[in-house]
Amino acid sequence: MSKITKLFTGGSGSSSKSRKGAPSAQEALFRLRETEEMLTKKQEYLEKKIEQELATARKHGTKNKRAALQALKRKKRLEKQLTQIDGTLSTIEFQREALENSHTNTEVLKNMGYAAKAMKTIHKNMDLDKIDDLMQDITEQQDVAQEISNAISNPAGFGEEFDEDELLAELEELEQEDLNSHMANVRLPSVPSTKLPSRPAAAASTRKRVEDDDDMKMLAAWAT
Repeated sequence: MSKITKLFTGGSGSSSKSRKGAPSAQEALFRLRETEEMLTKKQEYLEKKIEQELATARKHGTKNKRAALQALKRKKRLEKQLTQIDGTLSTIEFQREALENSHTNTEVLKNMGYAAKAMKTIHKNMDLDKIDDLMQDITEQQDVAQEISNAISNPAGFGEEFDEDELLAELEELEQEDLNSHMANVRLPSVPSTKLPSRPAAAASTRKRVEDDDDMKMLAAWAT
């Protein structure tokens, strides 16, 4: 029995299955893929036949017009079948993609249903009131732990009884005392008690006369 006959008649086995129930998505997809494969092979066969008929028409040409025309007619009929197969393949491809999407959606919904049932089973034994009490206990214990950490990190009785401003003032007094003590130990040079010797008046007058004589000599030389 050919694949085409099986496709439309389904055989005795398929008729018995149809009476039992609709085919599954996997079975339908398998049938569609088989049909696509069969039509693709038929398509390749028709393309080769069209090339052969075209070669026959060219071979006879004007020498045998009747044979050439018959070959062209057969080519036209083959091209028509090829066009029909192209349309059928497009329809089957669309149907297969739609079926695959539907099957995928069905599996997704099924798995989501399983997950929902699992979550329901998990939450079945949970008491919301007990959960609230537990969360409150956890919060309270966290607050207690924080208070303990603060108490340990800030111990009482170490340095809190002293005024920081008073300590700073005392430090400034100590620095000033150190400065005064340092300045007291510094020794400045003493001022001399004796007067410096003065320049003799006679020597100054003598130099003045020498300078005047030199000026007069220069004027006399310039005049002569």
